[in-house]
Amino acid sequence: MLTTVTPISFAKGRESSCMVIPQKKIIGGTRIIGGAILYKINDLPGNGRGRPHEGEQVMTERIGVLIAVFSSTFGGTAAAVTRYVVGTIDPVTIAAFRFGIGVIVLLPLALLLRSALPRGRDWLGVVLLGVMFFAVFFVFYNIAMAYTTAARGALALSTLPLWTMVVAALLGAEPLTARKTVGVLIAVGGVAIALLAGLAAAPAGAWRGDLIMVGATLCMAFYNVWSRPFIARSSALGFVTASMGAGAAMPGGCRTRERWVRVARSFETAQWIAVLYLGVFGGAAAFFLWVLALRMTTPTRVANTMTVNRLLPRCSLR
Repeated sequence: MLTTVTPISFAKGRESSCMVIPQKKIIGGTRIIGGAILYKINDLPGNGRGRPHEGEQVMTERIGVLIAVFSSTFGGTAAAVTRYVVGTIDPVTIAAFRFGIGVIVLLPLALLLRSALPRGRDWLGVVLLGVMFFAVFFVFYNIAMAYTTAARGALALSTLPLWTMVVAALLGAEPLTARKTVGVLIAVGGVAIALLAGLAAAPAGAWRGDLIMVGATLCMAFYNVWSRPFIARSSALGFVTASMGAGAAMPGGCRTRERWVRVARSFETAQWIAVLYLGVFGGAAAFFLWVLALRMTTPTRVANTMTVNRLLPRCSLR
């Protein structure tokens, strides 16, 4: 049976995932979102049941949190790799390589799977979000890692759940509750305790890197909240490909062709391995999973998983 589902949305301000399901064809009673999530026709609002069962909604959000944990794991290892290469490659070039390679990986998949891309006026918002996050945030991130240690940078970045919670409340995306506040403070405080040993050994002027990292984290908090309507109106894969492409184009355009050739020729085998890892796992995989998680659950829940991976740099390179 071939059925058309009209766009739906959940009420603003709910603790739920607040997803908007764009109009799609449904064949055989199911609809695939992002190539991974299945919804049965009878479980969709507008079929006499009003909205999905609470248990199914909770399960979807739990899966979203689990996906965010995997994303944060890739991000945590990428922090250690970035610390390794930042001594030989400037921050702008690292960002260009990381997300340029990421787009090269994601774009063929998006075209092959015919993922929904942003449409109409959404393109402007997606491009601006891509520049803010994949260009501005990561250039600041790379600069910060040049001044501070991986552990200190990890601690500064682990404040993301707190900033995301505050930004989501200010923008009306999520209600600010005592339970949520306590949970975020426990998560951030736990990471701080775990990283105390790594904070003592810091290079001179490390506070500059810490401060830059906090500013970069604020950019990511706004990205987490502002991106969700655009993700819902397109697809996770389509959105991350478009926004990452816009972000990669900005630092990439800051270098001449001769500069790119000179940098590439200066790479040794270890540096190529590090850059390829950053692009494939720290870029394409990590941020596709992050955007998919944002589609399935709330920004604060996704941001909370950032505290999980903050322990990884301590176990890796510094």
